[in-house]
Amino acid sequence: MTRPQLPNDYHSVTRSRKKDATNDGNVESKSCKPVAIRDPKESNGHQARSPAPTHKLLSQVSEETSKATFLKPGHVLSYAGIFLFTAILYARPGEFYPSRITASIALVVGIATVGFFLPTQLSLEGNLTARPRELSLVLLFTLTGLLSIPLAINPGIGWQEFSGTFIRCIVIFVVMINVVRTEQRLRGLLFLALAASVWLSVQAINDYRLGLMTVEGYRASGRGTGIFGNTNDMALHLVTLLPVSIALLFGAKGLGRRIFYGVCSALAIGAIMLSYSRGAFLGLVVVFIYFTIKLGGRRRVEILFAVLGVSFLLVLLAPSGYGGRLLSIFMPSLDLGGSADARRGELFRSIYVALRHPLLGIGMGNYQPEMSYRGLVTHNSYTQVAAEAGMAALICYLLFIVSPLRKLGQIARETLATRRNSSFYYLAVGLQGSLIAYMVSSFFLSVAFNWYVFYLVGYAVCLRRLYESETGKFVVVENRKERKQSQVVQASLVNDSKAVLT
Repeated sequence: MTRPQLPNDYHSVTRSRKKDATNDGNVESKSCKPVAIRDPKESNGHQARSPAPTHKLLSQVSEETSKATFLKPGHVLSYAGIFLFTAILYARPGEFYPSRITASIALVVGIATVGFFLPTQLSLEGNLTARPRELSLVLLFTLTGLLSIPLAINPGIGWQEFSGTFIRCIVIFVVMINVVRTEQRLRGLLFLALAASVWLSVQAINDYRLGLMTVEGYRASGRGTGIFGNTNDMALHLVTLLPVSIALLFGAKGLGRRIFYGVCSALAIGAIMLSYSRGAFLGLVVVFIYFTIKLGGRRRVEILFAVLGVSFLLVLLAPSGYGGRLLSIFMPSLDLGGSADARRGELFRSIYVALRHPLLGIGMGNYQPEMSYRGLVTHNSYTQVAAEAGMAALICYLLFIVSPLRKLGQIARETLATRRNSSFYYLAVGLQGSLIAYMVSSFFLSVAFNWYVFYLVGYAVCLRRLYESETGKFVVVENRKERKQSQVVQASLVNDSKAVLT
């Protein structure tokens, strides 16, 4: 026989916001758990504790968490500015319509964006910027680059590298993580990046159709002299946006959207193949394996073999010489152009330079003109940072990439059960795949001081802030032991709830 439930048996802790934030994960938020209060009649002679202090304390914690994670509406003009700046960065009107106006339009829009951002941020938050861990890491990364300039082999080159694209990447990153306050804004920037990917892919495929493989006589070329000017850089953009389009394909509702994201993915894969980029192809294979593990379910092994088979089939159906170029990664003699052997030489040379100058490196941008035997860059982002800015900079750079990667994984785990009704799961999976693809492909490219990684990490930080605002709790990465304990606690709470209802 069950006892009658007393009015004070359970008191639920409510959030201070009007709309209670629900937890999308498998583990309930501590601020939203019910607090069980024992019946004095069942205390076996022990004095029952008063529920008031516990309720008051948890309510205070809930209110503080809500204030810390809630994103206030605002930054409309700042977001418009960063959207326009990104569109100009991708489109590069100065290269197609040369004039004084188009040559400086990106700088003007960037300055105007910062001008809108600063007073709005001060009025909304009372500070200059939010302070996620990634911001501290990128500022330390910036500091190491700045300190390397006075001790550089050529300080003029170091300052030119620092004050050019690099410092603009830092500023735009800071603005982005503060102004993207809704999911629509984040999707707008991602859609812009995907649109650029489609345009680049169509151009590469059309060049192949017309026989205009102008790079080394058999590779599709990039576009212009900017962010997509180099063929390998163009392929890097495509392979880092491919996971986003695949994730959105799985999470899309409606046939039209699925067809759109499917076409985006297919075009990107085709353009990556035609670029003959070895680093991008390895990134492509890793992306396939990653999605097999994430979305394969119980048939991961079968899907993994299918993915490897499709990858092998792509190599067989690829244009002539593609397989030999890929094998030249391991056997440089197969590369008739000699680029594989040259890159291997620069890799060892850059490692040697990094070990000889471990503190602050030889100065940003100094490797190619001052240390390379052939006047080449390191062709490796990690040795680029280590050789030109030092080991401390390399640690900051790695943590800058890995920190959002782990937190995206935590968001994916917490939203796995509600992935059909929540867009956070697929966005988290897609951006996590993008960062993994960047880590693999950038091993063959010197792009550490360029836009790619700063936009990717910016997207990840924005998604995490949106998730924290929606759920009202901070994303804390759990290890395996903590996850198992959380699952046990959740199962216990569910069983207790069922027992009370019966």
